[in-house]
Amino acid sequence: MSGESLVLRQATVDDIDALLELENRCFATDQLSRRNFHWMIARAHSALRVAMTGDRLAGYVLVLFHAGTSLARIYSVAVNPDCRGQRIGERLLAAAEEAALDADCAWMRLEVRPDNVAAIRLYEKHGYRQFGVYHGFYEDDTDALRYEKRILRFPAGLRREVPHYAQSTGFTCGPAALMMAAAALRPGFPLDLATELQLWREATTVFMTSGHGGCSPRGLALAAARRGFVVDLYVNQGGALFVDGVRDPVKKKVIEAVHADFEAQLATEPRILRHERAPGIDGLRAHLEHGGLPLVLISHFLLSRTKTPHWVLVVAVDEHFVYLHDPEIDVEQHKSVTDSMYVPVRHASFLKMSRYGQAGVRAAVVLRADDRP
Repeated sequence: MSGESLVLRQATVDDIDALLELENRCFATDQLSRRNFHWMIARAHSALRVAMTGDRLAGYVLVLFHAGTSLARIYSVAVNPDCRGQRIGERLLAAAEEAALDADCAWMRLEVRPDNVAAIRLYEKHGYRQFGVYHGFYEDDTDALRYEKRILRFPAGLRREVPHYAQSTGFTCGPAALMMAAAALRPGFPLDLATELQLWREATTVFMTSGHGGCSPRGLALAAARRGFVVDLYVNQGGALFVDGVRDPVKKKVIEAVHADFEAQLATEPRILRHERAPGIDGLRAHLEHGGLPLVLISHFLLSRTKTPHWVLVVAVDEHFVYLHDPEIDVEQHKSVTDSMYVPVRHASFLKMSRYGQAGVRAAVVLRADDRP
């Protein structure tokens, strides 16, 4: 078999039987199913490359792309045990990076078991560096080492260590983003459900078409100030946000009443400095350089294709990218916390997503530690 040339190509549905056989040979747990493979080939935002020696499957690599961002992730890679020692893993890794570059991605990430020494050696040889550990990641509760590589050679962005907290509900992205910022600025700040829900109760005003309300920038700013943080509040529009999209007059009345109460509280809160326009890329960078962490309201459409407002935390800005901690982890799309930390978004894409709705709402809440004695 070593005399046959290796051919790499995009997988088709005709490869699924061979892929399943290889999956069973290579992995005892965390196996992809027939349905998973069919989805990845036919519909998912992904690239599934197979390596063939003649008509035999020598290996595959599956790369997932994070919609609206410049982040790709190697979800799975497998090499036929009968084909080991032929540098197929290196060829698959190169094919994965090529697919990511074709999708306009700048970063590649992956998870690997600590006991997979050969894979770790391969990744590190090709420029991947460990940036964290995800505890209990695999089905057998084994930890995963998290690796990343910048596959587009731009200068690295400013990075500070910011813990990630995943929102527990579909309506608490704002509190989750605030908690991440607070924990980075004040180590020991609680990252738990009780705090998440308490913040939501304090900050929510927005009724969507159905379900629970979301958090307004004014409410989040007040909640942060109550906990001793200094806050820069950016909102480019006066009045209650999103009220025009609410048909129920009772809900409208509730939104406007809560908004009025928030405005009254803001008038007497010395820790909050108000601005009437969005900070922009340079403003975000300046806040980060001076120790601030900005929560930014975005349209979730570019990330998930759902037209809902969503809060993210900006953790770094460099020449080309804004880096986000996204509190939402879409497990149905095979996403993990790795896909939601330090997510790179090109400047133009970020400016587009940080404008919500026809009214063009732009809002940010920047937290800083209060260093006063």
